[in-house]
Amino acid sequence: MADDPLPEPDRIVGVPHPRETLTLIGQAEAEAAFLDAFNRDKLHHAWLITGPRGVGKATLAWRIARFLLSQPPKGDAMFATEPPTTLDTPADHPVTRRTIALAEPGLFLLRRAWDDKKKALKTVITVDEARKLKDFFGLSAPGGGHRVVIIDSADEMNINTSNAILKLLEEPPANCTLLLISHTPSRLLPTIRSRCRTLRCATLAPGDLAAALSLTGETLQTPDALAELADGSVGEALRLTHLDGLKLYQTLTDLTDGAPNMDRARLLALAGTMVGRGAVERLDVTLRLLNTLMSRLARTGAGLPPTVAITRGETAMLHRLSPGPWAARQWADLQQTLSARAAHGRAVNLDPSALILDMGLSINQTAAQILRA
Repeated sequence: MADDPLPEPDRIVGVPHPRETLTLIGQAEAEAAFLDAFNRDKLHHAWLITGPRGVGKATLAWRIARFLLSQPPKGDAMFATEPPTTLDTPADHPVTRRTIALAEPGLFLLRRAWDDKKKALKTVITVDEARKLKDFFGLSAPGGGHRVVIIDSADEMNINTSNAILKLLEEPPANCTLLLISHTPSRLLPTIRSRCRTLRCATLAPGDLAAALSLTGETLQTPDALAELADGSVGEALRLTHLDGLKLYQTLTDLTDGAPNMDRARLLALAGTMVGRGAVERLDVTLRLLNTLMSRLARTGAGLPPTVAITRGETAMLHRLSPGPWAARQWADLQQTLSARAAHGRAVNLDPSALILDMGLSINQTAAQILRA
């Protein structure tokens, strides 16, 4: 399975998958909470692992799974071992090798499946995938030990799948732990949330982010700026690094700094990069960075300016174009408008270069209105 040529929903090209990552940085509090529950024999049957994308939720879930599957069954008290002090499982442990290969009989991974007809990953986790749990639980646990189900991510379950998992949460099998990974838990059924104990994963500080990225082979020249732009997310930082996100954000701030006399030739050049090889990913990251820029403009005018400048000249630009609450409202309104425009543009397959050009002109126009006021 480790050599499976089919794409995985949560794999970043060129980066170890969360199940292959044995070290987790920056989530000591969440790890300690789970370990404490285990050692006090208060292990809940279902855990909702939440937090922003890319902060280590899946890595934590796999660490917990390896830990539980490698624990000996609870036996006679006279043979009891000392309570574990870490979730670490040795790299050469059989459970570690089997989970990396997706060959561990005590583990079930519920995620989006491959659609042979469309030759693409399905957009949701279907109930057909959830029904396979019946066969999983129909087998005896290996060695009479624990079983673990990882749902990655629970946000991608459709309503039928959600109802099937809810029934499982209401009548959990013995010696089984469910780990539900969720980026936006508010989108889950309230009844699912209420039957889980929450483990919250925090965004990473610049030092932790740099340390986490070093495990993937990345070395950062400006960790503070990247941590700010990635909002403490390792996954987002990797994506931005591979797509030259800091340089792209510098272009966007330079263009905005020229408003209300934006450099049209430079804007057209940027729009022109939205076609061709790699254009889909470049468009996605550009839209995300534009949303970040609008948010930072709105926060500055509202009296909550960012404490870290991502690019040179950004701080002066933010204060010039968003000097007070009225300006903050204009930028907040534009952020919502551009977000809706981006969603519509994707839905109708609008020319991406035209979409970026239109957004740039809208920023220029908003800046003109603010500076005239």
